[in-house]
Amino acid sequence: MGKYTLLATATMGLEAIVGKEVKALGFENVQVENGRVRFEADEAGIAKANLWLRTADRIKLLVGEFKAVTFDELFEQTKALPWSDFIAKDAEFPVLGRSVKSELFSISDCQAIAKKAIVESLKKKHDISWFEETGPLTRVEVALHKDIAQLTLDTSGEGLNRRGYRSRQNQAPLKETLAAALIQLANWYPDIPLHDPFAGSGTIPIEAAMIAQNAAPGMNRSFSFSEWGWFPDNVYAEALEEAEDVRKPQEKFEIVASDIDHSMVELARYNAAEAGFSDQIYIKQMQVRDFSPKAQKGVLIGNPPYGERMDEKENVESLYKDLGKLMSRYPHWSVYMLTSHEEFETLYGKKATKKRKLYNGNLKTHFYQYWGERLPRN
Repeated sequence: MGKYTLLATATMGLEAIVGKEVKALGFENVQVENGRVRFEADEAGIAKANLWLRTADRIKLLVGEFKAVTFDELFEQTKALPWSDFIAKDAEFPVLGRSVKSELFSISDCQAIAKKAIVESLKKKHDISWFEETGPLTRVEVALHKDIAQLTLDTSGEGLNRRGYRSRQNQAPLKETLAAALIQLANWYPDIPLHDPFAGSGTIPIEAAMIAQNAAPGMNRSFSFSEWGWFPDNVYAEALEEAEDVRKPQEKFEIVASDIDHSMVELARYNAAEAGFSDQIYIKQMQVRDFSPKAQKGVLIGNPPYGERMDEKENVESLYKDLGKLMSRYPHWSVYMLTSHEEFETLYGKKATKKRKLYNGNLKTHFYQYWGERLPRN
């Protein structure tokens, strides 16, 4: 098998969590960088990373990296890379581009030059002059940062947040990758109850159930690499088989989701059924103030309304106040809330044990963490 440098891209603020996941999967030479985690792997590792990383956005294969301050440098060094090892003569290979703080700031020009260089390289290797591009998708990216060019292949295809279970969603859905990160930051384990009082599309409870049963998040979708001629079919098949073998479908857990909106409850139930958890996640219509857990200890985790619109702000702030008063009656429950509202702690009535800046899409938010008190020893 070959040895490749892979880049697991990450939403700003989640790099350390992605890095922790990468290390837990046993990969080598792991480096956490801004917006990504770099590591080394073989073909089996490409399949494993795509199947198992819950919080990464994509897995990219690094073809080459070099300094380029002129278009000639970009062209010649791109052309010198081993493109024929990765791109078939009939492959569709669009070139995407990014440029930050670089001399070569015109993204469209960088894309066009990189595309031309790749074509020239492939012409020589494949001994053809015209590429139909009717075959498997092999998406290339030329990304420049401070004059360092990275040429990568997108092994994932659709973003890794596309798990395959959320065919229906609300207007502002929480990305599956971010939901998984919130659960990991909450340090939740299946032996204690979890409740999401703002169910929405049901993403948080579904991601929690997948974690509880050790279900690979990429099991029910496809990836670009699986269509590439150079990638061994048996390697991907073995990775899928291994993922099936280690899943724990009999693992018991108590996950409850609720929402005041009946349509959201139905939506969450539909998605839970699509994910295979219709009988294991309990979803009901309920106001937050009616939360009344039987267990002394548990985790309340949610993505409540933010009050970004003026006509919603008053109701949202009242909701935060009610939530704080309610949870003061359950001191052993830990509370984790994601919101962009800067006055959340004041409204909740308590300073967070810890808070972490995260981005929900392009919106800056904070993840407010209130750790529950320990239960007294018997």
